[in-house]
Order: sequence, then structure tokens, then C-alpha cells
Amino acid sequence: MSNVEEKIRERAYHLWIADGQPQGQADIYWLNAQREILTTSLEGSNTAHMDLVSATPKPVKKVNVTRSGKSKTRAA
Repeated sequence: MSNVEEKIRERAYHLWIADGQPQGQADIYWLNAQREILTTSLEGSNTAHMDLVSATPKPVKKVNVTRSGKSKTRAA
């Protein structure tokens, strides 16, 4: 059994225990544990992805400028 599979099995067991050991839902606990373990594994190994996400610019709030109908004339 692979190390990842063992981690998934252990996490699924802990999730099942935390939910009161319901019967007939082993696949749900396995899939939830698998998602958690694989997501954590990918986040840890993909630091370049994390750098790209943190470097993404945030949207800039637009400022509304109201103009009166009068135009200013500059004296030359």
C-alpha cells in the first residue's frame, strides 16, 4: 500500500469517527479524505503556483468623478 493511500485511509477513518461512525457511507469518507490529502499534497509541492496566485493584482476601486457642466478656461 502506498504512503498516500495510507494517509487517505487514516484521514477517512478519523472523519468517520468524528461523524459518529455512520454505516454505509465509507465511499463518502474516502473521497473527502482523498480530496483533503491530495489538495494538501499539491499545495505543498507546487510553490510556483502559490507565487502566481499571490502575485495576482487585486481589482482597483474606481473613483467616480462628477463634473459640472462648466468648462474651465485657462488664461494664457
